[in-house]
Amino acid sequence: MSRPHPEQPPPAAPEVTSPMQGGYAAITLTLVAFVSMVAFEAMSVTVVMTPVAAALGAPQLYGLAFSLMFTAQMLGTIVAGPWIRRRGPVDSLFVGQALFAAGSLLAGAATSYSMLLLGRLLAGLGAGLAVVAEYVIIGAVFPGRLRPKVFGWTSAAWVLPSIVGPLIAGALMQWLSWRAVFLVVVPTTAATMLAFWMQRHRLPRRPTAADGAPPSTARADRQIVRIGCTLAVSAGAFQWGASHLSPPTWWALALAVGGLVGLTATLPRLVPSGTFTMKVGLPSVIMTRFLLLAAFNGALSFVPTLLIALRGLSVNAAGAILALTSVGWAAGSIVQGRARFLGRASWLVTTGAGCVAVGLLGCALGAWANLWAWAFIVPVSVVGLGMGLTSAATSVLTLQLSPPAEHAAASSALQLSDVLGSAIGISVTGAVYAALVPRDGPAGAGVYVLMWLMAACVAALAWPAARRTHARVPRSATG
Repeated sequence: MSRPHPEQPPPAAPEVTSPMQGGYAAITLTLVAFVSMVAFEAMSVTVVMTPVAAALGAPQLYGLAFSLMFTAQMLGTIVAGPWIRRRGPVDSLFVGQALFAAGSLLAGAATSYSMLLLGRLLAGLGAGLAVVAEYVIIGAVFPGRLRPKVFGWTSAAWVLPSIVGPLIAGALMQWLSWRAVFLVVVPTTAATMLAFWMQRHRLPRRPTAADGAPPSTARADRQIVRIGCTLAVSAGAFQWGASHLSPPTWWALALAVGGLVGLTATLPRLVPSGTFTMKVGLPSVIMTRFLLLAAFNGALSFVPTLLIALRGLSVNAAGAILALTSVGWAAGSIVQGRARFLGRASWLVTTGAGCVAVGLLGCALGAWANLWAWAFIVPVSVVGLGMGLTSAATSVLTLQLSPPAEHAAASSALQLSDVLGSAIGISVTGAVYAALVPRDGPAGAGVYVLMWLMAACVAALAWPAARRTHARVPRSATG
């Protein structure tokens, strides 16, 4: 029996090139499963909310079910930053999932639109806590070279739920009730909580001084939470006031103006310096995500409403068209994760912003020309493609352009831009919808043309910001 030469080096371990290799498979599948569940809830509720709002006697307040949830998610995102910095992401992850399930349960049991909105607020708060925790987990568990693929996988996890979600929602409404669309989320959330618990040994622990994190005081953290609460209240006041401006009342106008003032005063304190001036690097990344999510959610949330009310499609058919947005999103996510695009994240973001603007213009054209319902397939797919390119690429840039000790703060700022952009986008288009829709019938095509042209202009504003997301990244930052 021969012995190895004493100077012979041990064989090198094979390089890990996939999130499904090297012991990463279980945590990758758990992350994808959680995102898939969130995607199912988002797409299903979007499709059924038109009949739900009518059933609860508030069809004109359709947009509040989405914008208020995004506002609560924004608060969860802000609170998650200091919480994760001091205690690690595990607590934020599990509490967030529990609140998400509780909010879905309350919405499913709602007997009034106000009760449903309260459930959406709880679900949004939980989603904010959990999503920031996931970003930190990805940054801590996976090396830099695998992160684009992980973000691509989590973005692509929207595909199957987006396709089958509307179909399942339509079947649940037909066979049971719209309530089942919310209630089915509760056991699936419990399942993902169990899966994360089984992988808790892989999750990052509470940070220590050895991690290189900057010192954080309880006073500073309390200040961030106070600012976050002020921002959330301001956003909620703006949304509620804007949705009640028809007919105009002094209190609605006061709420809308006061909320806008509060947003203007507090938001700059929670995002990187230079965000609103599109400073090169991370500030422009945050601004790009803000503008694109405002345009995307402000426009696409009303696609099912037009298709159902003006084109006469069923919930399932409208959902099938909307699902193509997620198919395009997944395609963009897969493209950006290919090796040939490594190091070209800024180019991907710029290209994606252009796709979103062009796709939204196509939606406005389809509504203006009274085109056949299925003509919306191409523009919504292009919008989804653009969002897939930009979403994963901006996530990668956020981690690259911030040191590991600042991943929680940077991820929190990125999620804040997502949820606040979404909330404001839906609030503005929802205010236009509430003001122009007649009380005794559906909105005319001109309402949708106006909303989608406004959203296309916002997406166009994101293009110059996207061109400033480039920065030189140290080689060590990429893994």
